[in-house]
Amino acid sequence: MAEKKTAKVPLAAYELELLRLQTELVKLQEWVRSEGARVVVIFEGRDAAGKGGTIKRAAEHLNPRVARTVALPKPTERERTQWYFQRYVEHLPAAGEIVLFDRSWYNRAGVEHVMGFCTKEEYQLFLRQCPIFERMLTKEGILLRKYWFSVSDAEQQKRFRRRLKDPTKRWKLSPMDLESITRWEAYSRAKDEMLVHTDISEAPWFVVESDDKRRARLNMIAHLLGSVPYHDVPPPVLELPSRPPSTGYVRPPRDLQTFVPDHAAGL
Repeated sequence: MAEKKTAKVPLAAYELELLRLQTELVKLQEWVRSEGARVVVIFEGRDAAGKGGTIKRAAEHLNPRVARTVALPKPTERERTQWYFQRYVEHLPAAGEIVLFDRSWYNRAGVEHVMGFCTKEEYQLFLRQCPIFERMLTKEGILLRKYWFSVSDAEQQKRFRRRLKDPTKRWKLSPMDLESITRWEAYSRAKDEMLVHTDISEAPWFVVESDDKRRARLNMIAHLLGSVPYHDVPPPVLELPSRPPSTGYVRPPRDLQTFVPDHAAGL
C-alpha cells in the first residue's frame, strides 16, 4: 500500500505560526540570558535537507550576541592534528548563550566516513567517544538538542536542480553535493550506524521529516521550544526620554558629504 502523502502547509498558516514560534524563541532567548543557561542545537542531515533554511528562520529575530550560528569550514592542517572534538569545544556556549551548529562534530560520522576523509580507526574512535563527549556536555548542564533532517532522494534531486538554475543559490551546490547523489545508500548506512551509537538517553536524536520545508521548520522549532523548560521573563520597563531643547547645533552643508547614489529612483 502506497504511503499517503501529507498536504503541504498553506503559506498563510505557515507564516502566522512561524511568527508565533519566533516570538516564543525570543522569550526562550531572554530566559537563557536571564538564567545563564547554555543551549546547543545541532542541525544535521543530507545536503539540501533544509537545515540552513530552518536555522535562518529560527535565528531571524534573535540577538546575535546571544544566539549565534556556527558553520565551520574544513579543518586546517593544525586542527587535523588536534583531538577531533577540540575545534568544536571552543564554540560551545558560555552562560546566557545559544549556539546553533550548522553541521557539527557529526561530520566524522557522515561525509568524512563516506568520502574517505578519515581512517576507519578514526571513524570507530569517534563512534566510541561521541556518546562520552555528549554525556560530559549534558552533565555540565548544557542543554543539547540534536535534529536530523530527513529528505527523500526525489525531493533532494528537485532541490539540486533548482539550485543549478537559481543564481542566488548556485553557491550552495558543490561537487561534493553532487557526489552525494551517487553515494545515497552509503550515506544511508552511515546515518543508521551513527544513530545506533549516538542516540543516547542524555542526548537523543530527533528526526525531522523535511520534504515539506514549511512543515519541517514549524515542527522543529515547536519541538525545541517544547523541550526546554523556559518561562516568560518580563522585560525592563523603558520609557522614551523627552528630546532636550536645541543648543544651536547646525548640520554641515550636504555638499560637503558624499551620499550613496539613489539607485531606487530609477526603478
